[in-house]
Amino acid sequence: MMEHTNRHFRRFLRCISKHTYLYTEMVTAAAIIHGDRDRLLGFSAEEHPLAVQLGGSDPKILAQAAKIAADWGYDEINLNVGCPSTRVQAGQFGACLIKLPQRVAECFSSMQSVVNVPVTVKTRIGVDHYDRYEHLVHFVETVRQAGCNTLIVHARKAWLHGLSPKENRTLPPLNYGTVYQLKKDFPQLEIIINGGIKTEVDMRNHLSQVDGVMLGREAYANPYLFASVDKEFYSSAEPTPSRQQVLLDYSPYLLEQYSLGVPWRQLSRHLMGLSQGFPGAKRWRRLLSESQPSEVDQGLLSKTLLSVTAES
Repeated sequence: MMEHTNRHFRRFLRCISKHTYLYTEMVTAAAIIHGDRDRLLGFSAEEHPLAVQLGGSDPKILAQAAKIAADWGYDEINLNVGCPSTRVQAGQFGACLIKLPQRVAECFSSMQSVVNVPVTVKTRIGVDHYDRYEHLVHFVETVRQAGCNTLIVHARKAWLHGLSPKENRTLPPLNYGTVYQLKKDFPQLEIIINGGIKTEVDMRNHLSQVDGVMLGREAYANPYLFASVDKEFYSSAEPTPSRQQVLLDYSPYLLEQYSLGVPWRQLSRHLMGLSQGFPGAKRWRRLLSESQPSEVDQGLLSKTLLSVTAES
């Protein structure tokens, strides 16, 4: 979810759901150590509970980055070994690490030894021809022995050669049954399923087999999907916010960040999916792209969304 689940989108999603666990974009451990930490790790207090996703393959560097992230206040450190991008492969981390379970275990142990928050692992069910179920079991058993209690599993394998990162999100077929079987074989582990989950019905069906669900692209394309999550899955007594209320709640943050120098387009683009599924959504996106900060200040965006979606 590079360039998508940044702090501005996460703050926006918090206006829709107060309880959904949020994850950052994947950040390389080396970038945290040597780069602009405020840009890479900064977040709003409202974003909790919040996990940071780290990429890397050097146990010492990952441990150092994990300690920095924990000190910044993150609630969880997630080691991402499922990303199939070319850049990640070149750095010898991401999905290619699925073939190196002992290295992942060493990275996990180093990270967990220096932080007091949970360290988790995000993976796929296989990579290239390393995709038999016994390969996955060996991977899981190895990281379990290192102390890992939570695995987020994207229910498709990755092809590192011949498919682009975009194709890797759709072409390798989903195999939810493999993740279900993993939960049966490792009942002591928390298994969270990821991949192709788009509706509340999907969520409920998966939760009958595993411990949690993670949404990626759908969360960005259709963020209002989360409006009912607090009530349906977290037993919240708070009323479900309307789209207009979400926009009004987010507007002060928009203006604050704009006043601090964040380009308007970087802030407003996260609102594109707010009218997903409603007549006039295309018009809403066009109007939003043409909006100006003063319109938010005057509440005109909320009125525009109301007229476009004809929502009562």
